Amino acid sequence: MIRVQTLTKRYGDKTAVDGIDFTVRPGKVTGFLGPNGAGKSTTMRMIVGLDQPSAGIAEVNGRAYRDLPAPLREVGVLLDARAAHRRRTAYKHLLSIAATHGIGRARVGEVMELTGIDAVATRRVGGFSLGMGQRLGIAAALLGDPQTVILDEPTNGLDPEGILWIRALLRQLAAAGKTVLLSSHLMSEMAQTADHLIVIGRGAILADGSMRDVITGATPSSVRVRTHEVERLMAALTAPGVTVSIRADGAIDVEHLSAEQVASTAAAAGIVLHEVTSVEGSLEDAYLALTAAATEYRATTSPSGANS
Repeated sequence: MIRVQTLTKRYGDKTAVDGIDFTVRPGKVTGFLGPNGAGKSTTMRMIVGLDQPSAGIAEVNGRAYRDLPAPLREVGVLLDARAAHRRRTAYKHLLSIAATHGIGRARVGEVMELTGIDAVATRRVGGFSLGMGQRLGIAAALLGDPQTVILDEPTNGLDPEGILWIRALLRQLAAAGKTVLLSSHLMSEMAQTADHLIVIGRGAILADGSMRDVITGATPSSVRVRTHEVERLMAALTAPGVTVSIRADGAIDVEHLSAEQVASTAAAAGIVLHEVTSVEGSLEDAYLALTAAATEYRATTSPSGANS
């Protein structure tokens, strides 16, 4: 289990992480989301002892990372897929890491096969593509068969087959009771992989809950309705706190009423409905809503498409 309590990191006048608290529990994939500069990487670096907190604690299995007697056997980490000697072969790179913890050659072969890089075991790392480098980094993270796995953007550079593979791998790790912390900018992948979400912005926790709770808490649900009697239905649905709007395709969106309430109101007014659909927000919608005020870098586009 990963436990972070009042964790703070300052760089001079800038506070990168501001007294955050969260727990990452075993048996599920926890997604760690936030805009660039939000404090994700700094937090993960503090968890694994690469950065010293200005205040607070970060523990793995009840200990600071530096106090773990055999870190590789307890925590597998991928923060930078390029952190490998370019002139070493993939096999020798993994073998050198394994040697620091007395891990045998057989395990090196196992993780190379698991990550699909056994066919390039004798190739130098410097010639690897970004995706192959990611697979090598994941292999290194899994060498000690750790109980806790921390991966920063593991799908970066992977092809569609690789993305499906990492998705299945993460689910398998969680199903085996391991603690998995995953950082990614790919909302579609996070939506299909994560069970729990922690959203950070400007060094503060913006949301911490199950996937469903985060989405429903940040985005309003609505009911989409189609009928030939649009004006009558809108009049019938008018009530304090209820929002009714017409879409460009002629459908009506109703907020703050359930599908059953909309259908009952229409039936009472004798209005025939051709569609009644409950519409929930997506993870992308929730993420954008939560981080709207926490995005440090925001691009603008000229309406005419011309340079300004």
